[in-house]
Amino acid sequence: MEWRREHAKPFPPAQLDQAVTDLIELVGAADGLPQLQARADADHFIRVCEGSISEDEAKRILAGVLAAYRWQYIVSGVREPRFSQALNGMITGSQAKRIGDALRLIM
Repeated sequence: MEWRREHAKPFPPAQLDQAVTDLIELVGAADGLPQLQARADADHFIRVCEGSISEDEAKRILAGVLAAYRWQYIVSGVREPRFSQALNGMITGSQAKRIGDALRLIM
């Protein structure tokens, strides 16, 4: 509701572009926490296994934990249909592409 209220105000195109940039930066910053936690949790799991995990397996474990945390904290929200509809109703096609390109790195 707040998005719609703010979006109803007159916005110069440059200001809306900056808002899209801010959103992309916010998601990038929010992704930092799952990355840190995934690294810590994967490292702990690997230590508990006392050397029975190969380097390749360790990389797959980290990737799996990171994917799960990203899903939990970012992707599930982005894929929520009401969020997508609200966002896409307020941005241009090129802005949607910028957001999509940024999210592809996470999803």
